[in-house]
Amino acid sequence: MNKESLNFHLTENNRKIAYKKLDGKSTEEPGILFLGGLASDMEGTKAKYLEDWCRSKGNTFIRFDYSGHGRSEGIFTDGSILKWSEDALSILDNLTNKKQILIGSSMGGWIALILAKKRPQKIHSMIGIAAAPDFTEDLMWDNFSEDEKIKIIKHGLIKQNSEYSDEPYKISKNLILESRNCFVLRDKIELNFPVRLLQGTLDNDVPLNTAIKLINHITCEDAKLEIVKNADHSFSTEECLKLISSTLLKLLEKK
Repeated sequence: MNKESLNFHLTENNRKIAYKKLDGKSTEEPGILFLGGLASDMEGTKAKYLEDWCRSKGNTFIRFDYSGHGRSEGIFTDGSILKWSEDALSILDNLTNKKQILIGSSMGGWIALILAKKRPQKIHSMIGIAAAPDFTEDLMWDNFSEDEKIKIIKHGLIKQNSEYSDEPYKISKNLILESRNCFVLRDKIELNFPVRLLQGTLDNDVPLNTAIKLINHITCEDAKLEIVKNADHSFSTEECLKLISSTLLKLLEKK
């Protein structure tokens, strides 16, 4: 498939998920699955950069939109980490046929950890870019004012300004409550594959402490955290993109 091919996958929960798949030349190397962030889509800078990189190297690559995101069906405010991780799991189970390198950006880092717990046999390795496990509770709910908490429970929605879009984030009651079924930092996680975490010091959405907490939390013999001075949450400068691809290249060399 070329980069213009838009396809749809119907999940076991009858959610129609838009995706693009690049078929690589190698049958030996793992595939690469990109997991985007909250309210982002598969046309973002990192996803498209990685597809171009994989095309140049001959690697299989999949990017997709969670339900309620981008070109996929659904309403964003009906979503939660529970539903979006189900979307990602369906993609992993049905559209890949060998081990995958998961690249999770922000919320995608949380979802990558969920996939790793559910399908460890299908994961080759993982890159977390400003990974945000349990953010709906630790970075949202715990920092809401009492008025905001009452409003979201009573009315089902609050809006917060986003520095990445003119449209505010719509934080729903579904997002807060359903995502509590998906926490990964409350119990130990055993990961028997390489993990690489990339984090910027100027990230205003996911604090550096989250990355440190995560790498200390997981049980993994091959885990590394790389901190990039002055990198922000988007992690999309030329320097950051090259770091992502060089990290990926090193993981591809691991058997």
